Amino acid sequence: MRVFAASLLVLLTLSAAPAAADARGDAKKQVEFGIAVAQRGLWREAIYRWLRAVEIDPTYAAPHNNLGIAYEHEGELDKARAAYEKAIELEPDNAFIKQNYELFKEINDRTTRQDSQ
Repeated sequence: MRVFAASLLVLLTLSAAPAAADARGDAKKQVEFGIAVAQRGLWREAIYRWLRAVEIDPTYAAPHNNLGIAYEHEGELDKARAAYEKAIELEPDNAFIKQNYELFKEINDRTTRQDSQ
């Protein structure tokens, strides 16, 4: 029985890596499709694709970053901030994500200050 349990544990461990790789690959396909439709101005479809990518692989920062861009474009600033912050949390050293978030904060904060005056 112990040999079976140990064999099962090894099998599960070995099969987890390909499953994770498959999930990332599937998520990347959704991200790429989202980019393609966003470039054609189909932002709602892009958001759907990036949300799907997040469902497939919640640890993948790219769809969170892209959601930040899309939500910002659609004027959903609270959702944009949350998406950027999640992307930063997942990849704190990603210069591209940091740049997007800093630009968002700069523009959003400036707009918020102007609205309050």
